[in-house]
Amino acid sequence: MKSDRLLSILLLLQTRGRIPARELAERLEVSVRTVYRDVEALSTSGVPVYAERGRHGGIELLAGFRTDVTGLTADESRALFILAAQGAHAALGLDAALGSALRKVMAALPAPHRPAAEVTSRRILVDATRWKGGPQPAVDLDVLQDAVFSDRRLRLRYRHGGEQEPRTYTVDPYGLVSKAGVWYLVADRRGKPQLFRADRVRSATVLDDAVRRRPGVELADAWEVLRRQVEERPGGIDVIVRVRRDRLDLFLRLMASSLISLPEVEGDWATTRLSLGVVGEARQLLQFSDRVEVVSPPEVREELARAAASVTALYQRVRPGSEETRRSAGSL
Repeated sequence: MKSDRLLSILLLLQTRGRIPARELAERLEVSVRTVYRDVEALSTSGVPVYAERGRHGGIELLAGFRTDVTGLTADESRALFILAAQGAHAALGLDAALGSALRKVMAALPAPHRPAAEVTSRRILVDATRWKGGPQPAVDLDVLQDAVFSDRRLRLRYRHGGEQEPRTYTVDPYGLVSKAGVWYLVADRRGKPQLFRADRVRSATVLDDAVRRRPGVELADAWEVLRRQVEERPGGIDVIVRVRRDRLDLFLRLMASSLISLPEVEGDWATTRLSLGVVGEARQLLQFSDRVEVVSPPEVREELARAAASVTALYQRVRPGSEETRRSAGSL
């Protein structure tokens, strides 16, 4: 609707300052001619807006002009309060700022929308952490944030998974991403995108050098490339397993990241396929005891048989100081 578009133009100009007409047209998905007509309509209604043509021109509000109109609909107001997910803001040190911002938004909302926004804040809760995720290590994002917002390079001492000693890298940060409660630094290293888990950063130093990002690449672009690399990683071992129906739901939840086919249920069993990086990863299936059976390949069955035998031997061994040991010693 034209009224929504006019309000969008007003709010964009108020937030951004001068904006080229072509950029406005692309954001609003209209023609440049339509943008100029909308600007004329705003001017006619008393908004001090003007357009300058030319290479460095654009559309701009008169300096100092502000409007208290939020333009928020009822659904948009509710959406803002759902954004107040716990965890992410706390990690960034913005919990207090978020609460203050929401109070200001509430005060600026049209009176009819306020009750719905208040109810939303009490009825919707977003918790981004996984069930039984275990204790999470403390993460200090302050230095990483400083580098991200000041557009400076970073020197990291970073410990990779499976390694004891940290390595030193100089990186060009794009930004921070929270994925399922885990924070990642997205950065270029030697001109190529790389992910760094924030909880594995042993130390970080903001350098004086300006960041050297690839031209035209934003955080969302770099994240999409890295996300695909993780999710579409080739290779792996194709494992066929049978799962008891009474454990199928739990199995699907815990093994979701390794599933490559939907289960086919027949009788008391369901058959499905997993992709594992190495044979040793199959040991995690022992948590399901005899409710999960590996059908193939043979090397995975053999690995699980060895692991099960080791566990059996461990618990059949008599512990020093146990009651059985004392009885044996007394009979001598």
